[in-house]
Amino acid sequence: MLTRMSEAADLDPEDRKIVTLARSARARNAVPEGAAVRDETGRTYVAGTVALKSLRLSALQTAVAMAVASGAKSLEAAAVVSEAPAVPSADLAAVHELGGPATPVLLAGPDGAVRSTVTAG
Repeated sequence: MLTRMSEAADLDPEDRKIVTLARSARARNAVPEGAAVRDETGRTYVAGTVALKSLRLSALQTAVAMAVASGAKSLEAAAVVSEAPAVPSADLAAVHELGGPATPVLLAGPDGAVRSTVTAG
């Protein structure tokens, strides 16, 4: 279930960090989206959109895959920086599978302002 949690202007410092990392990945790689996730140990994984002929992954799917490949057992939070109006269901499903239904997913615009937070659920 998609639950709108907040339009948070005041973010927890750790959530602000993953938004900043996601924004940086988007800008550095000149891709449509940047994403970052934080695992249960506090480690972060940062990714941009993957758009190869043979492989297409959103930034958030790529960040989740990086966390899994690195041995993460769960997620505490996720952030995506995009011009999209909402987090796609496939992205939420990836976060849900590793982090569970209550994992917060922050959606920020290219300027880094968080527009909404939903649960992966």
